[in-house]
Amino acid sequence: MIFPIVAYGHPVLRKLATDITLDYPGLSKFIEDMWETMYASNGVGLAAPQVNRDIRLFVVDTVQMFENMDEKDKEDYPDAPGIKSVFINAHIKELDGEEWPYNEGCLSIPKIREDIYRHETVTLQYVDENFQPQEKTFNGISARVILHEYDHLEGKLFIDYLSPLKKKLMKGRLNDISKGKISVDYKMLFPDK
Repeated sequence: MIFPIVAYGHPVLRKLATDITLDYPGLSKFIEDMWETMYASNGVGLAAPQVNRDIRLFVVDTVQMFENMDEKDKEDYPDAPGIKSVFINAHIKELDGEEWPYNEGCLSIPKIREDIYRHETVTLQYVDENFQPQEKTFNGISARVILHEYDHLEGKLFIDYLSPLKKKLMKGRLNDISKGKISVDYKMLFPDK
């Protein structure tokens, strides 16, 4: 099942997500639906709050990004060929490396992209889809996508990293998104409709 993507302005995007247990109702089907929703929306990551669930779960597939890059561009990213993983109850253990800019977007804030600075490396503690404990370090694009999705679990959006002036300049566009005055090729859930 493909879920509608929750649009900017919906309260679930600002909630602190909660950890879940292995007996979370319909967990494996939910994860399957998260993958289906992410791919149908042309995303590389998707967090549960973006489909109106305030739980600490997100999926990431950066493999597809590298498949579309030429060999020269891949040299710029140490994490090629990327990762495809489910992250449950993720918590950051350590951030490391220089902060670097990358032009980010978000399925919940369509048609807005901005250069956002994030750390090169993140170490996470989490459980996988089989509830096996993991502690892994990620870098490059994979770290960036993970940090973007992780922010969703913390009630934070990529636009929160922008200067007050930039946020003020995009206020009208953000209001339009909340009201559903935007055209995208995936289903969305708008707070003001």
